[in-house]
Amino acid sequence: MYSNFQKKYRRIRNELLAGGVGLAGVLLIGTLWYWLVEGWKLSDAAYMTAITLSTVGYMEVHPLGERGRLFTVSLIAMGLVSIGYIVNRFTEALIQGYFQDGLRLRQQQRLLDTLSNHYILCGFGRTGRQIAYEFSAENIPFVVIDTDPEQIQIAQDLGYITIQADATLDATLMKVGIDRALCLVTAMPSDAENLYTVISAKTLNPKIRSIARANSEEAVQKLQRGGADAVISPYITGGRRMAAAALRPQVMDFVDGIITGADRAFYLEEFRIEPGACPCEGQTLADTRLRSRSGALVLAIRRSDGNLIGGPTADTMVLPGDTLICMGTAQQLRRLNQILSPLKAKTPRLPRKFPPQP
Repeated sequence: MYSNFQKKYRRIRNELLAGGVGLAGVLLIGTLWYWLVEGWKLSDAAYMTAITLSTVGYMEVHPLGERGRLFTVSLIAMGLVSIGYIVNRFTEALIQGYFQDGLRLRQQQRLLDTLSNHYILCGFGRTGRQIAYEFSAENIPFVVIDTDPEQIQIAQDLGYITIQADATLDATLMKVGIDRALCLVTAMPSDAENLYTVISAKTLNPKIRSIARANSEEAVQKLQRGGADAVISPYITGGRRMAAAALRPQVMDFVDGIITGADRAFYLEEFRIEPGACPCEGQTLADTRLRSRSGALVLAIRRSDGNLIGGPTADTMVLPGDTLICMGTAQQLRRLNQILSPLKAKTPRLPRKFPPQP
């Protein structure tokens, strides 16, 4: 499914191509007439056709009879129609900016082809827009997929990479680099579309992490069976957060302040202990001195078998495959990343400064 602009762009391109073919046909007809019917040399026939269609006003190459002059008049009329049609289509393309937009589309496609380790966001409704805002605040490379041209226009105005297409189609996912992506987030209003998209994504890239939106408890179970790594129900999650805000308001303010938004003092980040790549593996937290060396706090450790250790003590071992969930300032987390991955100097994503969310 192409956007309205893409359809119009293709129409203009096809019409210009048709006009060019028509003009070439008129040139061929004129040349063949003067060559075969009038008996002129091929070069004279082509020259006569060219000066006739261009209406430069040169005299006849060879004298023409009544039949030949009638054909010449007809040739001029056909040429004027063909050239006028081409000029009209070309002028429309210039006025409406199709050439500039076509160049932008090609540049966007080249950008899509170069994306790697990016996120794919399917659906740009109210939920998808909030997700995109958070991705932008975290400097996450991502691409937005939606079928609604109005939503796509809004996303483009915000500076996001977009594609108007059906996310449930394998061709669409391949176009946005599903094989090179890190994560897929489906936030479409239809549970069926979210399920189809997750199944397609997992088929094309079994290693991709998929996050899906669900509107009911039944949909949560189906999406989990379909391969979604995490399923979020806005209604269930929203209800829980509202209850928590009512019961523990200060806790919720603190949690919201460290996991969302661009103007945060503290951040939560996760660091995976790659086997053989981290000098801290096999040591206790006390031996690693992560707190004193970086200033960041290790809140929890997720073992490779899925076991979660909350509030690890100084005697807790750091093992290969562990995921450390840490809290700190941006600079503290950067130092922690350098300690844990000295040979892989990829700093944590630092937030950008954004205007207030619309």
